[in-house]
Amino acid sequence: MKSPHETGGDLRQPVVAIVGGGISGAGVAYHLARSTTGQPPEVVVFEPRQELGRGLAYDTTDPAHRINVPAARMSLLPDQPEDFLEWIARNDAVADDPEAHRPDGNLFPRRHVFGTYIAAALHPLLENGAVHHRRAVVTDVRREGRHWQIFDSHGSRTAADFLVIATSHPAPSTPVALRPLQGHPRFVTDSTAAGALDPVRPDDRLLIVGNGLTAADIVASLARTGHRGPITSISRRGLRSRGHAPYPQDPFGEFEAAPVHSATVLLRSVRQTIEAAKAAGLTWHPVIDQVRGHGHALWKNLPIAERCRIVRHVRPYWDVHRFRIAPQVEEVLERAIAQGRMEVLAASVGRVEREGEVINVELKRRRALPLQKSYDAVVVTTGPAHGGILESQAWLARLRDQSHLQLDPAGLGIACSEQSEAVAADGRPDPSLLISGPLARGTFGELMGLPQITEHAAFVAAELAKRLTAGSQRP
Repeated sequence: MKSPHETGGDLRQPVVAIVGGGISGAGVAYHLARSTTGQPPEVVVFEPRQELGRGLAYDTTDPAHRINVPAARMSLLPDQPEDFLEWIARNDAVADDPEAHRPDGNLFPRRHVFGTYIAAALHPLLENGAVHHRRAVVTDVRREGRHWQIFDSHGSRTAADFLVIATSHPAPSTPVALRPLQGHPRFVTDSTAAGALDPVRPDDRLLIVGNGLTAADIVASLARTGHRGPITSISRRGLRSRGHAPYPQDPFGEFEAAPVHSATVLLRSVRQTIEAAKAAGLTWHPVIDQVRGHGHALWKNLPIAERCRIVRHVRPYWDVHRFRIAPQVEEVLERAIAQGRMEVLAASVGRVEREGEVINVELKRRRALPLQKSYDAVVVTTGPAHGGILESQAWLARLRDQSHLQLDPAGLGIACSEQSEAVAADGRPDPSLLISGPLARGTFGELMGLPQITEHAAFVAAELAKRLTAGSQRP
């Protein structure tokens, strides 16, 4: 049985296909369905999960996983930043979670609550047919004439006038040094997979390779389930995600007055502004917030070579200050460190040997002698393999091979224009192929935090609405 937007003749109305139903894709669908006038398009979202809007981040049911931005700044509606907070109040959504309330008045609910909020916003649009949820995996995409042909795991083919790529980054790539552990029962290469941490036993000696937000989530999850073994968490620089400001502070600093064209000059300016903030009785938090708020403009002014320098040398420092952990998770980490049960090292994995199920690891430290340690479990949390996005799914690789897509020069995602149009191999943007969310980071700079992702989803929806209006006005 064919739906109205499947092939089988000329389309009676334009079709917009969105691949990926997390916040990046669901946000585009939501804003597009609500913004178009006249004859609305068919909006089809390809997402195998049961509900739209959850994606990888908000599909978790682990009670230890919390949003890492105060609820008052989490919203599907960029012009109504407290919409999520108001929804929580209307639905009494944290009644069973007293720990969500913090002493400073902020609210940090469990992550699945935000997923429920997004799903609830999409529900009326699914009910009235404004948005169609195709619970399937995309297996192939081809360009045929004016249309994109999308093939899915249900054996269906959908023809679309516009295609939006809103998929997530690929899972971390396994460091070469750890490949001898393939097949070990407690070697976890993708901690986001359902039940991935189940094999870790309460007394296991644990090595976490990577030290960002995912590593923090792992420690919190294992603490909740009773893990009491020693933990070593490593990253090349020994940095770990920082916490939130101890008190409210408005963004601080001037970064847009004079365009900066050098990574060195920008970094110097940020450091000087942090010193000025300290002199004014503030912390570093409002300075980073100001840089984040001007992120697109700052990134746009930097030449490609300078963007690449930031990705290579500055990004680890930016990430640990920009992406802050929820206070509840921070408390778990601080407690484990204070108890001597967890250590954070600046190190990388050297030689690895298996001795039965015991894992002997050489940890190569910065400016120090290597350490020899033994573990019972190893978890990889080195972050998304940004540069491998076009190899992560067969249909993306095919679009690249057919010259429709290319990696952005900074290696953060897919190359796109300032209108979020995918840039083909010949350098020309395609107005029918758009990128939504973190995969557009190479062009837009700051697109990993939830506020920026929802803003970008609304932007992409507005770009689509313009194209749909222009198409309907053609003779």
